[in-house]
Amino acid sequence: MAKYMLAYKGGAMAQTDAERDAAMKAWGEWFGSLGAAIVDPGNPFGASSAVGDNGAGDLTGYSLLSAETLAAATELAKGCPVLSSGGSVEVYETIPIEM
Repeated sequence: MAKYMLAYKGGAMAQTDAERDAAMKAWGEWFGSLGAAIVDPGNPFGASSAVGDNGAGDLTGYSLLSAETLAAATELAKGCPVLSSGGSVEVYETIPIEM
């Protein structure tokens, strides 16, 4: 099974304790629905900097999933709570490299 990184972009930050609690509940329920597919629930990102011409992006967090295909990983991403707050999810297949 391949691993896929979900890269979160945008989405609104919770402004109140009630909104934060609701957001954490939504993320917990979504991660629970992923079952064994979740490899690493990841973390949100804070400030960033970049080296190179492209500059820093607007990524706000990530997660790692295990899935049979890119299409299957993309289907799992469709339930991500960041979507309900105006954000988006990009799905990338990771390429294992042995050193």
